[in-house]
Amino acid sequence: MKIPKIQLHWQILLGLLLGLLYGLFLTNYVYLIEWMGEVFLRALRMIIIPLILTSIITGITQIGSGKSLGKLGLKTLVYYVSTSMVAILTGLFLVNMIQPGKGADLGFTQKVEGLDIESGSFGRTLIEIIPTNIFEAFSDGKMLSVIFFALIFGFFITQTNDKHKTLLNDFFQAAFEVIMKITLLIIRFTPFGVFGIIAGNIARILNEQGSGMSALLELGSSLGLYMITVFLGLVIHAFFTLPVIQRFIGKVNPYKHFQAVSTPLITAFSTSSALATLPLTLEAVEHRDGVSNKISSFTLPLGATINMDGTALYECVAAMFIAQAYGLELGFAQQVIIVITALIASIGAAAVPMAGLFMIAIILSAIGLPLEGIGLIVAVDRILDMFRTATNVWSDTTGAVVIARSEGEQLKKGLRV
Repeated sequence: MKIPKIQLHWQILLGLLLGLLYGLFLTNYVYLIEWMGEVFLRALRMIIIPLILTSIITGITQIGSGKSLGKLGLKTLVYYVSTSMVAILTGLFLVNMIQPGKGADLGFTQKVEGLDIESGSFGRTLIEIIPTNIFEAFSDGKMLSVIFFALIFGFFITQTNDKHKTLLNDFFQAAFEVIMKITLLIIRFTPFGVFGIIAGNIARILNEQGSGMSALLELGSSLGLYMITVFLGLVIHAFFTLPVIQRFIGKVNPYKHFQAVSTPLITAFSTSSALATLPLTLEAVEHRDGVSNKISSFTLPLGATINMDGTALYECVAAMFIAQAYGLELGFAQQVIIVITALIASIGAAAVPMAGLFMIAIILSAIGLPLEGIGLIVAVDRILDMFRTATNVWSDTTGAVVIARSEGEQLKKGLRV
């Protein structure tokens, strides 16, 4: 009899539940399995630098190649950056208002080092983003310096001659594909990592607080508020911000457009992959919206790669939630760093399930938060991934119709307002 394969998100949930039970009832033996969480986090740290370096460089070379240097490319890039920034600021506003992690005594007494962004002036922080030694920045895990180097390296690849440009593009694209295969392998071991992390955290809570049930209730309450915060931000962005852009900038009927692209949106929700949905998105935007192939074939593949409004919002909220759970008050400079890093990390995020979770590690590293905080949010990541991917694709289609209208295209008769 063939044993049915359990989907990854159910495996993660099972790892979470087993970790809770193990931490509660086998507290004194948690050292036997805690190594799983440590190995998982070490693997995350191992992959962060090469992942962010190759993903950003390949993303920048895509933006800056060929016809994308023209007016159409500029419009597309401005749209993608603007909507992602609005999404991040929406999430930042909500997480500061709701504060899902604040006030919950979750037993995180670990000393957090590296939160020194505000020890000097904000201007000094920006200056120090430029590394004096890029290899030292790689070694020390200075994420902002790595991101800065990747941005300028990717840009200047586009300025080289065709022979060298092709060589470097092929090299970094191949390297990115290899890194993604390693990343997907690490993702497969996420349930074991969650098992070890959760069991260790629960054991520490019991040792420090003595009351497991009250601590678990606080954790569940905070996690529920966190999910509500992310979901509310996505709802605001998807059902208010983007329709306003469609209606008043693109002169498109939001309801009619939603009907036209409902199939790719449902597919994006179920698969959590913008790239897997791309053929359906292209078909819907071209044949049901009436966008020309010239516009759709450029904006949509690029959008599926770098336009991640929902992911950017989620990354910002998740980083702030983890900081609140550790009892940390992030000031203006640190929140600006989160916004900037979330924007760049969302561009670098691969359009595959759970890729945004790995980008959270980049943001946590950038502001000096422990990666162990990922254990708080990984259990609910899959359900949020479905909503944020649908939001990503909804934004891609919005960009296609808005840019098409800006280029003078008429679209289908029922879409115009």
